[in-house]
Amino acid sequence: MILHLRSALFLIWFAIVSIVMNVGSLPLLLLPPRFTLISAKIWAWLVLFGLRWGAGLGFEVRGAIPGARSLVAVKHFSTWETIALLAILPLPAIVMKQSLLKIPFYGWYSRKMRMIAIDRSAGGKAIRHMYSRAIGALDDGRPIVVFPEGTRKKPRAPPDYKPGIAALYVQLGIPCVPATHNSGLFWTGLFLRRPGTIVLRFLEPIPPGMPRHEFMGLLESRIEEATNNLLSQTPLDEQLNKE
Repeated sequence: MILHLRSALFLIWFAIVSIVMNVGSLPLLLLPPRFTLISAKIWAWLVLFGLRWGAGLGFEVRGAIPGARSLVAVKHFSTWETIALLAILPLPAIVMKQSLLKIPFYGWYSRKMRMIAIDRSAGGKAIRHMYSRAIGALDDGRPIVVFPEGTRKKPRAPPDYKPGIAALYVQLGIPCVPATHNSGLFWTGLFLRRPGTIVLRFLEPIPPGMPRHEFMGLLESRIEEATNNLLSQTPLDEQLNKE
């Protein structure tokens, strides 16, 4: 009962913060993108604050936080990591589904912030578009965030890494920083937020210049091994397996 009440409290906070920030930031759409990015970062920190205060769900960061001109490949379990990375990284350019641009406010701000929206059904054209937008982001001194499996996965689901991340790695010629977390054990579904601490871990960077197939094998092994270690070390994992 308390779990559901605290989850509801957070969702109320999330709704209030989102409405106030979305409406209040509309004039920023007339200004350079950096102003919208800063506003989004403030929104993200407010959401994380409300998550800790309302639902009792905090987080900690392990490893070196990537800086500008880096490619960050992140495991995708929930909405939490999209919010946290927006708060933690220096004005990141996040690769996202093009369909999300149709969402009012969210889509408007994503366009203004020059997020990298791609149409997955476009094949090679989508890769070329992603590369072009990524070059622009790097020129602006922004890290690029990619979810290499393309969509959210449940904890311990079989991995399914897409080739787009390898194409971007080879074409950009910059280090790739693998990253993982255990948000899927705490941020469950549309409503439930379990109390605890989400661990976000940035792993050892993969240097540029590796052949595509070797890079993909190394990226997947590093992320999956670190993910399984995090999940197994989270006390809540045993509880979820019994439910």
